[in-house]
Amino acid sequence: MSRTANDAEFIPTRVAVITISDSRTAENDGSGDYLADSLGAEGHLIAHREIVKDDKYALRAAFSALIADENVDLIVSTGSTGLTGRDIAPEAIEPLFDKMIDGFGELFRSASLADIGAATIQS
Repeated sequence: MSRTANDAEFIPTRVAVITISDSRTAENDGSGDYLADSLGAEGHLIAHREIVKDDKYALRAAFSALIADENVDLIVSTGSTGLTGRDIAPEAIEPLFDKMIDGFGELFRSASLADIGAATIQS
């Protein structure tokens, strides 16, 4: 955590990490482990960790419960953003958004291009 004298006081965020997958388990969830470990290393609190199947209604139920949980400030998810028929996360949870951040997807893909190449179009 690098901060300058001008930075505001750091306030840890209570984060829920959701892995969306039909094939991941607690034993092989590398992406979820990476997110939880990285966020924890930065001083944030992992308030919830879960693996949810690629199912529209299961995703909406899991995200809705976390949105309503006053012990969760932020939900970070991984998985289910590809181009196959089972990759349905963006479409499944979009109805739950209060606000869209226009341009964020393009910015994220642009920043990711150097690291992951053409796979960036899946995020």
